Amino acid sequence: MKGLLGRKLGMTQIFNTLGESVPVTVIEAGPCYVVQVRTPDHEGYSAIQLGFDAVKRATRLTRGERGHLGLLKTDDKHPKRRELPTEVPPVKHLREIRVKAEESYTEGQKLTANVFTMGEHVDVIGTSKGKGFAGHMKRHGFHGGPRTHGQSDRQRTSGSIAAGTTPGKIHKGKHMAGHMGMDRVTAQNLQIVLVDAERNLIGVRGPVPGATGCLVMIQETRKK
Repeated sequence: MKGLLGRKLGMTQIFNTLGESVPVTVIEAGPCYVVQVRTPDHEGYSAIQLGFDAVKRATRLTRGERGHLGLLKTDDKHPKRRELPTEVPPVKHLREIRVKAEESYTEGQKLTANVFTMGEHVDVIGTSKGKGFAGHMKRHGFHGGPRTHGQSDRQRTSGSIAAGTTPGKIHKGKHMAGHMGMDRVTAQNLQIVLVDAERNLIGVRGPVPGATGCLVMIQETRKK
């Protein structure tokens, strides 16, 4: 299964051969680096860990992150520190993507936008925009209470939320007011309509979750 990490740049439009306007979300996809390869013999499954968004100085990462990326020197006190190819820069984001057992990757391998081609369908995973504290109607789509029969200040509330003696409590998971957004969302089966390998840009038809500048994962779609 192919995959890349990227950054959402925003939405625009392009025109196809018929002159129709197509809404497109532009994603800066890569370059990504294979930081770790997980195999069925060692970890029990096949996957790769990708790194994205190189930082200027390694000191901007935590010591644990630098050790995982092999950026700490090996000495007598720490003789078994991890080593990676020098092509892997200090990267800010690390994510794991499942791959097929027959697919071969090597640590230090660089993946760019040309992993995908025009016309392919992908799933884009991101974190939705945060809406703050929201009520029942905005968060869950409640239609609200009646506007008549003496009710003048309860139009947008939930009404009764539980019974009295039985069960005598509010069950976990009850739809109530609370924090809205900032959830992991997957936009499935989006068509790729633009691939610019030189600038590491991928354009998918339609919107993807998240605000401009947020981290997204682009994977080969599960729905064929």
